[in-house]
Amino acid sequence: MVTTQTADNVLKSYYLDVVSDQLNKAANPLLAAIGQTSSDVWGRDVRKTVRYGVNGGVGAGTEDGALPKSSGNKYAQFVATLKNLYGTIEISDKAIRASQSNDGAFVNLLNEEMDGLVKSSSFNFGRMLFGDGSGTLATVAASHGAYVSVDTVRNLAVGMIVDIYNDSGIRVAGGKEITAIDTANKHVTFNDALMTVAKDYTICMQNSHGLEITGLGAVFSDSDTLYGVRRADNPWLKPYVKSEVGAITEEALQTAIDEVEEISGGRINFIVCSRGVRRSLIKALSEYRKNETMELEGGYRAVTFNGIPVLADRFCPEGTMYLINTDDFGLHQLCDWQWLEGEDGKILKQIPGKPVYTATLVKYAELLCYRPCGQAMLTGITES
Repeated sequence: MVTTQTADNVLKSYYLDVVSDQLNKAANPLLAAIGQTSSDVWGRDVRKTVRYGVNGGVGAGTEDGALPKSSGNKYAQFVATLKNLYGTIEISDKAIRASQSNDGAFVNLLNEEMDGLVKSSSFNFGRMLFGDGSGTLATVAASHGAYVSVDTVRNLAVGMIVDIYNDSGIRVAGGKEITAIDTANKHVTFNDALMTVAKDYTICMQNSHGLEITGLGAVFSDSDTLYGVRRADNPWLKPYVKSEVGAITEEALQTAIDEVEEISGGRINFIVCSRGVRRSLIKALSEYRKNETMELEGGYRAVTFNGIPVLADRFCPEGTMYLINTDDFGLHQLCDWQWLEGEDGKILKQIPGKPVYTATLVKYAELLCYRPCGQAMLTGITES
């Protein structure tokens, strides 16, 4: 007979490994290409010592002349707080009781819940990879009471619960559900009117303001610091950025790759862009009949440029292309995905005052880029 105890056992023994693999490998192709490690995690922080520049104790000389002056490696320490990543499912008591005498029905119920969890988590973790850690989903362009106009809807989806912050970073509305999105006009409707919302207010994921992982948006930003290290004192923290590219060409791509590899000594091995940019690149390459493809880990198929996979991602900003060395990135984690357990060891817990049980997956992790100067971003690309 199906009980909450048997459900707990199934979630622990079967679904955890399956869901973890899906979230780590199938959620996003860029995430799948980045290594995950539990090293350099100290308490609540990641403390990663990175090397930059070259060892200066090298030189040529005469047979009886002075040897090169010793000069050790140059080091900097990155410090970042582990971010708390959660995914929650809910199962009603009625649904459990209705499937007590039918194991197949209960399995179907769990499958539906876990599938929904994976899709929702994949959406949000994929979005975070391109964010700056602020949790910002969109910026308000104008408020119309029943709905708001925003600068972009690529990070939004119906059913999301969000908070609204003013231009001073103060929350003015919380727990609002997105009920409709007009993609063409970039209009977002909520479950109630937002009369206090004004231009330049930001829409953030619920309870996530300033708490998301440090994505590409932070690596390529002009912020004063990155992982606690000042950019002004460390030029190697500044990646290659080319704006107002216009029509994408092989020359523009190869120039960016050459400059990055000459400066950093690294190797670009992954390119990600918006869908419109990918269409423009395919069109440019087709003139020379160079549309080759390759299969990546996680079952993804990508167009290639000089052997480098090029993938489109819905969360990549319009007109933008990132050229990445995935070996320079690491997802540092306290542990892999785990169920949040109570003191009694149970996963499924009743929500107080409701005939509903909930279970939560958790992962404490942070994304680091060890060599920002080894990455590139092209913006202002004309989309097809």
